Amino acid sequence: MTASQTAEITGLFRYPIKGLTPESLPRVSLRIGQTLPADRRYAIENGPSGFDPEQPEWKPKIQFLMLARNERLAELDSRFDDATNVLTIRRDGQVVASGDLETAAGRAAVERYFTENFQPELKGPPKLLSGRDHSFSDVARKVVSIINLGSVRAIERMLGATVHPLRFRANLYVQGWPAWSELDLVDQTLAIGQARLKIVKRIKRCPATNVDPVTAKRDLEIPPALSRNLGHMDCGIYAEVITDGEIGVGDAIAVEEPRLV
Repeated sequence: MTASQTAEITGLFRYPIKGLTPESLPRVSLRIGQTLPADRRYAIENGPSGFDPEQPEWKPKIQFLMLARNERLAELDSRFDDATNVLTIRRDGQVVASGDLETAAGRAAVERYFTENFQPELKGPPKLLSGRDHSFSDVARKVVSIINLGSVRAIERMLGATVHPLRFRANLYVQGWPAWSELDLVDQTLAIGQARLKIVKRIKRCPATNVDPVTAKRDLEIPPALSRNLGHMDCGIYAEVITDGEIGVGDAIAVEEPRLV
């Protein structure tokens, strides 16, 4: 991909609780070295993980409830309110759990729902975890994930089926790039207004992408299809914020020309 090939943000999402509902955002402020605000701020521990909220350290996703193994999570519609820290979970339109995640009572109310409704998937008591500004990302560094919708359309052609982009649970959805061209952007810098993001890693896809985010059915085999057709299971890229700035849906994304030293 050349620096002259620009793209546009068509969707902007955060995931306040790992494994639960994406929340669409019109605009957001990015800060150096941080995720989108409140992205993966919380996780639901599935059995003892050793996570210490006072000294938060990255843990592998297998320690938490997650779509890769717990597709029933997609049946839930959750909303997190930043002002009150209240998480509200609905199923089939009815509130099934609600609580302030910064209080013991609020966390207990949410934990009780999963204790009563997610057997036998549980490996131990479910526990709502947070660690101040810790992010329960699939990778140890704080990143922004980006999906090229051109690549999603290429996957649809591979499978002969419609693929909902939210299967990939990205922060930014981008249109305008040729399919798979984003995979060649590692170590390059993206400019979005005043913000700058350095691409640091390709995203290797896991079985979570096989789960339809609308029906909660495990109905496709995306990683195997990628492996058969491309020889790898990568789709999407991780970026680190290296310059503060506000970004939003409709904003242009440009690949910056490398600086001459």
